[in-house]
Amino acid sequence: MTTQRQALGRRGEQLAIEVLRRRGMTILARNWRCRNGELDAVGLDGEQLVVIEVKARSSRRFGSAAEAVSDDKVRHLHELGWRFRREHDLPVEHIRVDVIAVDFLEDTPLIRYFRAVGS
Repeated sequence: MTTQRQALGRRGEQLAIEVLRRRGMTILARNWRCRNGELDAVGLDGEQLVVIEVKARSSRRFGSAAEAVSDDKVRHLHELGWRFRREHDLPVEHIRVDVIAVDFLEDTPLIRYFRAVGS
């Protein structure tokens, strides 16, 4: 059974993927998992591997979606990105972490895209 929170997260991820594709990014994986964690999405932006963290919120009770990604989380996402690169034998030298924050506070979702978070 899907919870409201899971449904909100899936909706946020789908909107984020649409934004990335419109910007020309090639999506390599969604919801990639390994024993150390999960990546919401992984893409290629030119020659750069991009790890995308999607945060969706329906209220400000716990802060905005963008505020939900700590420096520790960004470091962990970089580590998972390198693992993804090794497991898929990708010839890339740089990994970037982007965050897409989706706030469902009004009728129209507010989508904010933060490139190269923590760089």
